[in-house]
Amino acid sequence: MDTFIQQLINGLTLGAVYAIVALGYTMVYGIIQLINFAHGEVVMIGAMVAFTVINALAGSGLPPLAVVLIGTGCAIPVCVLVGYAMERLAYRPLRRAPRLAPLITAIGVSIILQNLAMLVWSRNILAFPQIIDIKLYNIAGATITNVQIVIILTCILIMVALAALVYRTRLGTAMRATAQNPQVAGLMGIDINRVIAATFAIGAGLAAVAGVMVGTYYGIAQYTMGSILGLKAFTAAVLGGIGNVPGAMLGGVVLGIVEALGAGYIGTYTDLCKISGISDWLTQRCANDGHFVLFGSNYQDVFAFAVLIMVLVFRPSGLLGERVGDRA
Repeated sequence: MDTFIQQLINGLTLGAVYAIVALGYTMVYGIIQLINFAHGEVVMIGAMVAFTVINALAGSGLPPLAVVLIGTGCAIPVCVLVGYAMERLAYRPLRRAPRLAPLITAIGVSIILQNLAMLVWSRNILAFPQIIDIKLYNIAGATITNVQIVIILTCILIMVALAALVYRTRLGTAMRATAQNPQVAGLMGIDINRVIAATFAIGAGLAAVAGVMVGTYYGIAQYTMGSILGLKAFTAAVLGGIGNVPGAMLGGVVLGIVEALGAGYIGTYTDLCKISGISDWLTQRCANDGHFVLFGSNYQDVFAFAVLIMVLVFRPSGLLGERVGDRA
C-alpha cells in the first residue's frame, strides 16, 4: 500500500504538469483547430530561461523562493513573446491554407526552436542549482516533498484561474465565440486576430510555468526535453477531449497516474545519478526520493502512448467529449 500511495503522489505531481502543458494544446486547437506541436519546445525554453536566471542569482543572497519567482517572471514574458511570434509569423499566414500545411509548419517550428536552444544553451544536460531545501513529509508510509506540494497546489490555482478566465471574462467569451464560429464572431465585432494571439500568449505563459516546474522538480534541463513532454501533454489533451479545457485538466492527471502506477509496478529502471553533469544533490535525491526512479523508468513512455492508442481506438472524442461545431 505504501508503494501504491507513493506512486499515486508521483502521478499526481506529474499529471499536474501534464495538465498545464495540455491546456496550451487544447486552447489553441479549440479555437483554430491546429495541433501546435511546437508547444513542447516553448516549455523547454521556459525551463532554459529560468535555469539561466536562477543560476545567475543562486549566490546573490536572495531568498530561494524569490530567486525561483524571479526566474519564472523572466521565463513567462520570453515564452509569451515566442508564442506570439509563432502565431504571427508562422501560423497566421497559413490560416486559410489546407489543414496539413499548418501542421507541417508546427513541426518545422519545433525543430527550429530546438536547434536555437542547442546553440544558446549547448546540447549538454544542465543541472539546476538546488537552492531550495527539500523537506520530506510522510503520508501512510509514502513520502511527499515540499516541491511536490507546491507544484500540485500551483497547478490547481492555475487551472481555477484559467477556468475563470475562459468562462467569466469578456476575453473568455470572445475566445468561446471564436471557437464556435470565427466568421460570425468577427461580424459581431470581435477582433479574431487579437483573440487568437491572446490564446497563443496565454498558452505560452502556462508553458513557461510548466517548464520551471519540470526544471525544479527533476533538477535538470536539456534542449530536447520538450519533445516527449509535449507529446505526452498532447496525449493528455486527447485523453480528456481536445478542445475541452476541463478535459485537458482531467486527461493530464489521469495520464500522470497511469504512468506512475505502470512504471512503479511493471517498469525497470535506469540510474539517473550516473548521467554526466548531474549534481551531487540529485545523486542524494535519487537514493532517498522515489519520484526520480519514476523519471528513469524504461517503460514510462510506453504507458503514455498506449493510452493514446486506446483512446483513439475506443473513444476518439476523449473522456469528456470534444467540443467542436456546436460548442458554446
